[in-house]
Amino acid sequence: MSGTIYTSFLSANKHKQKKFAVLIDPDKVTAKDLDRVLKIAVQAQVDYFFVGGSLLINDNLNERILQIKSSCTIPVILFPGSVMQVNPNADALFFLSLISGRNPELLIGQHVIAAPIIKANSIEVISTGYMLINGGRDTAVSYMSNTTPIPADKPDIAACTALAGEMLGLKLIYMDAGSGALEPVSETMIKTVRAQVNVPIIIGGGITTAEKAYTTSKSGADVVVVGNAVEKDPSLIKEISHAIHSAAVVS
Repeated sequence: MSGTIYTSFLSANKHKQKKFAVLIDPDKVTAKDLDRVLKIAVQAQVDYFFVGGSLLINDNLNERILQIKSSCTIPVILFPGSVMQVNPNADALFFLSLISGRNPELLIGQHVIAAPIIKANSIEVISTGYMLINGGRDTAVSYMSNTTPIPADKPDIAACTALAGEMLGLKLIYMDAGSGALEPVSETMIKTVRAQVNVPIIIGGGITTAEKAYTTSKSGADVVVVGNAVEKDPSLIKEISHAIHSAAVVS
């Protein structure tokens, strides 16, 4: 599947389509829970599954990926919290560089260790500028990464950071308020970043309703990611999916 996932991001960006990704944390979802999510996701025409977490305590990553792959054709993309979260059964992997922080290990250090492992697994690699945005509370990502999120009221800092990432050759910008964020990335910040970069933009964290998903899409996100909300209530998947897909720009 070389290049096919990233091509779908580019196509969505070019044609002003909006995509919906459900984030699966292998530590937080049981096989039974995932079965229910999968059935609803297929019916709701979810576009992607992102799989990963800041800290995987249980050895469920491979099991959950295989469960998804055996149940549907929705692409599975690894959203790794560490070098250990590489799995050949996924369709692609976000090669995340935490460009919002100044921790060298997460800008390039861990990548040196991961690169030969990823290459050996022959998985599609998507270089991604990962930006943590303050969502109103401390998150596992900020704690584990030992970095400070970009303030929610500083859209210019976010825009300049994203622009630098694009100039460095990163293929995606992923702005994340973090799991369980009290507030999602603001419309103002998304619009400001969108005005500065041409690469696809992914937005996640704190999106708990169809309305928030819709405004996030309309503000310039190409892909909207929801995790915590659908873990608590999988039935939200249908209305959130409809909201995101209906936000597509009609030319």
